[in-house]
Amino acid sequence: MSRVYNFSAGPAVLPEEVLKEAAEEMMDYRGCGMSVMEMSHRSKVYDQIIKEAEADIRDLMGIPDNYKVLFLQGGASQQFAAVPMNLMKNKKAGYIITGQWAKKAYQEAKIYGEAVELASSADKTFSYIPDVTDLPITDDMDYVYICENNTIYGTKYKKLPNTKGKDLVADVSSCFLSEPVNVNDYAVIYGGVQKNVGPAGMVISIIREDLITDECLPGTPTMLKWKTQADNDSLYNTPPCYTIYICGKVFKWLKAMGGLTEMKKRNEEKAAILYDFLDQSKLFKGTVVKEDRSLMNVPFITGNEELDAKFVAESKAAGLENLKGHRTVGGMRASIYNAMPKAGVEKLVDFMSEFEKKNS
Repeated sequence: MSRVYNFSAGPAVLPEEVLKEAAEEMMDYRGCGMSVMEMSHRSKVYDQIIKEAEADIRDLMGIPDNYKVLFLQGGASQQFAAVPMNLMKNKKAGYIITGQWAKKAYQEAKIYGEAVELASSADKTFSYIPDVTDLPITDDMDYVYICENNTIYGTKYKKLPNTKGKDLVADVSSCFLSEPVNVNDYAVIYGGVQKNVGPAGMVISIIREDLITDECLPGTPTMLKWKTQADNDSLYNTPPCYTIYICGKVFKWLKAMGGLTEMKKRNEEKAAILYDFLDQSKLFKGTVVKEDRSLMNVPFITGNEELDAKFVAESKAAGLENLKGHRTVGGMRASIYNAMPKAGVEKLVDFMSEFEKKNS
């Protein structure tokens, strides 16, 4: 069977070159006689894998020396608790609600202190990013929190909020490594890797060193203290070894492709193919305001639930997988991460065009 075009929001498409390389090394990693899945995380061979992965992501993102890179289990959702546990010294923080994941992080933070909703786009089903130039941020807030790219709703911050000098914490799960970022703009920038970087089961957290202290909220589990993880170079316990290994391969693939500036260019080109079609289509309609559109996740609808279901079924039969929208919003969604080739987006648009002719 030939490979399909996989538009899943996560776990998502990985570069074919990476998968082939991993397959070749599955039984015997570079002459050591065993798979990476089987080797000790304390071995010299594995030590090189994890150190190289960290060096490569530092290089790709231009991560300054005063930031720690942590490879952690529990995915992005575990950081919803870890963030307040490690940062809520005054027991107060501001949250901007632009979708389900920001909302979940906000609700989690309420367990540990006062989480304040600074702005929200819930009034229009999260189809836009609210104005973040002058937020009601108070002096006693420990940090300001955003979800930078909203996987379900297809919105993306094009400009970071004015935090009035407060530390910015950002969940970048679904736009991770899709474009250059200035890490210094953030106090903490983290992302679950299963969308744009690797297999499920891990979050990469990039944290400014002065925030990694013993002063966590009382009752913070040892495993959720960033200091525990930082002091042990992400090896306090057995890490998600194989996921780190694959992420390391993806980092090398990204570097070979020309780095994040080149990826941004490619991603803009791919997204334009789909958005240009949606803007002129009489059947399909994008659901996000133009200025806040994500390059990674593109939701669209026909306005007719039966027709949406028909589209999802027929696209699947045509080798276009996982186009069904998130269960909370319905419709369709195409996730076109780094590893989605331009040919996949072109095939999708061709299919949509044919579908429109037959169903108008």
